[in-house]
Amino acid sequence: MSALTGTVLILPVKSYVLHEQYNGDPTDGYDIALLELSRSAELTTWVQPACLPPAGHITPNGTECYVTGWGAISTSGPASDTLLEGLVCVLDHEHCSKPDYWGSTVNKCHLCAGECGSSACKGDSGGPLNCPRVNCEWEVHGIVSFGSGYGCNYPKKPTVFTRVSCFIDWIEEKTGIDLKKWC
Repeated sequence: MSALTGTVLILPVKSYVLHEQYNGDPTDGYDIALLELSRSAELTTWVQPACLPPAGHITPNGTECYVTGWGAISTSGPASDTLLEGLVCVLDHEHCSKPDYWGSTVNKCHLCAGECGSSACKGDSGGPLNCPRVNCEWEVHGIVSFGSGYGCNYPKKPTVFTRVSCFIDWIEEKTGIDLKKWC
């Protein structure tokens, strides 16, 4: 992963909502929460909003996206002091659910990505998987959920993300926002 530079912005969380079906096990597929910030972020070159994909959207196999986080810089390495980004390629459910990959551990509300460059690592959980839109904006297609206990970037164990498009209706219900009008 490569370092991103810019000014640090810290905003306290005012409140949060966990998905009602989340049971503490990220493999259940409900590893998602909404955070309400204490105030709006000031938009800058480094701080920009991202859109969400349409409900039910399936990110195509091979799509190049970016994972970002402050997690470990290697399997047994320290956490990063700098926000890092890494290029990852989406692996469709058909491939990711093969027995020599994640098998039945992944479900239809998961999205796998890795193998073409980087991966998420310990400490990156909750970070976004940003994928480009046609008009050069970004969409958050996933949220880092879990990876291999064998280490970061482990062969045939791409990072597993919560697939955001699986939860668009839930997000709209909890926020009262019609996301189709937002982006």
